[in-house]
Amino acid sequence: MDLNLDECLEPFTAYLKQKGKSPNTIRSYLCAIRLYASLYSRLNPANLRAYRAHLLDHYRINTVNARIYAVNCFLDSLRFSFRLEPVRQQQCTYLDCVISQRDYEKLKRRLRQDHNFYWYFVVRFLGATGARISELLQIKVENLKSGRLDLYTKGGKMRRLYLPRRLCDEALAWFGEKGVTSGFIFLNHRGQVITSRGVAIQLKHLAVRYHIDPDTVYPHSFRHRFAKNFLKKYNDIALLADLMGHDSIETTRIYLTRSSAEQKELLDRIITW
Repeated sequence: MDLNLDECLEPFTAYLKQKGKSPNTIRSYLCAIRLYASLYSRLNPANLRAYRAHLLDHYRINTVNARIYAVNCFLDSLRFSFRLEPVRQQQCTYLDCVISQRDYEKLKRRLRQDHNFYWYFVVRFLGATGARISELLQIKVENLKSGRLDLYTKGGKMRRLYLPRRLCDEALAWFGEKGVTSGFIFLNHRGQVITSRGVAIQLKHLAVRYHIDPDTVYPHSFRHRFAKNFLKKYNDIALLADLMGHDSIETTRIYLTRSSAEQKELLDRIITW
């Protein structure tokens, strides 16, 4: 079939909203379809296979699979019978590219020393709640007062994000001094909620400034740090899965693994034969 992008995107967007997809997911899916349409004018199995090959040549496996899922969802919306096969990858036995506890403490300490409390609270709320970046940006003063943020996920499920009391009290005092007494707390200089991309870029700048590996400093890294710290302090993987909003404990099990550096350090220490 011919692919008319102008005619396809609007009904596909409506389809995704009906399925309960988040705004970020919808943007990602539409991006995948626009990329396909920029390469091929017809929607057929041959072009779809070529698109999969193109993705494999240009992107990492996680990105490839994300775009394949988007295309398959698009095909579902059109009731097209063909589906692209996701790329299988060997299960990773270690969790790398996560900020270490030492660097996490260093980042918090340096931000406080520099009186950069805005970004101190960005880092603290990411690391102390396990929030996704899209969830962090929804925090309001009212949530700081109640100590929780109720989130509605795909399919209408509710997930409660708990905000530690001491952190909330500290944040309320500082944001109150800045005149933020209601509504969203993480605003830019124009009074608008900061963007996910803006957070990611600034975290990289902070990593470079404080001589921390930039590859480990990104919003989702602090979610991983929260999970690893939680299991170290309170080894209840079922509770962690609930707090993280995982549908399956199997998704949460990766936090039981060590990083490759931790694995090597452990083996160097215990192997004496």
